[in-house]
Amino acid sequence: MGTRTVAVLAFDDVQLLDVTGPAEAFATADTIAGGDAYAVRVVSPTGADVIGSSGVRMGVHSALSELTEPLDTLVVPGTHAFRTRMGDPDLLAALGEGMGRARRVAAVCGGAFLVGALGGLDGRRATTHWQFLDELQDTFPTAAVQRGPIFVSDGTVHTSAGVTAGIDLGLALVEADHGPELAREVARYLVVFMQRPGGQAQFSVRLETSPTRNAVLRGLLDDVAADPAGDHRLAAMSAKVGYSERHLLRVFVKETGTTPARYVEQVRVEAARSMLEAEDLPLAAIARRCGLGSDDALRRAFVRTVGIGPGDYRARFRTTGVQAG
Repeated sequence: MGTRTVAVLAFDDVQLLDVTGPAEAFATADTIAGGDAYAVRVVSPTGADVIGSSGVRMGVHSALSELTEPLDTLVVPGTHAFRTRMGDPDLLAALGEGMGRARRVAAVCGGAFLVGALGGLDGRRATTHWQFLDELQDTFPTAAVQRGPIFVSDGTVHTSAGVTAGIDLGLALVEADHGPELAREVARYLVVFMQRPGGQAQFSVRLETSPTRNAVLRGLLDDVAADPAGDHRLAAMSAKVGYSERHLLRVFVKETGTTPARYVEQVRVEAARSMLEAEDLPLAAIARRCGLGSDDALRRAFVRTVGIGPGDYRARFRTTGVQAG
């Protein structure tokens, strides 16, 4: 197949990264492939420039309807104002026309609501920004809203989570078109994952842990996060903060909702994840460096926390993991 035209539909209040993230993924792929893989066009409903949600003015190539070449991929970015934009007749008319002739549609973040407003999510699996998953399901009850994935592909409609997940989706579409090697080169150039670890709910363990007003406990949490391989047995931690083991356990659970042992394991698994993503060290060496001791302990902790083994986790960085058509 020849050069594929990718149209990114920009409009007033659009999130800038929802536009530029996928655009850069496809444009970088085109450059690496030699200049005949993709033609990226940023368009608008009327052909006029748009002002994004951050106040940045974006120039566009033309109106979407004025693109005369066959339309391979239509990217629909999101906006904080998606509820208002779902009633914008010019935007919906342009989007409907584009959806009618594009081979596939890729919605980023709140862009799923715009696609859904035209029936594009009916009977399909879909996702969006984690904050709006319930609203997406309530608004489009026939859609099967997925709560874990960074992006979802169902037939010719592809949806992604918030903002930077548009790059993840773009990589998946590049892989579907040209194979994993090109997608891997694009990911390396953009310094992003081929397949981001976990799902939308996975944030830093330290940031995800319930906040506490106890200054002593805050310091302890930070110490563990800063040195996962340190001695973080209950006895060592209680001696460090001057609490009895029983009192520390009680305060820890009350303030954070988890036990010291579980928190330490989560931090160590997170450290192991980072090493698996960035290095080719043997599992035993990674286990020692992150404080889990042995490759068997690493595997058990990984399965408990992440749901897959460390070897499978590492392999996910060799593909986007989704067959996107």
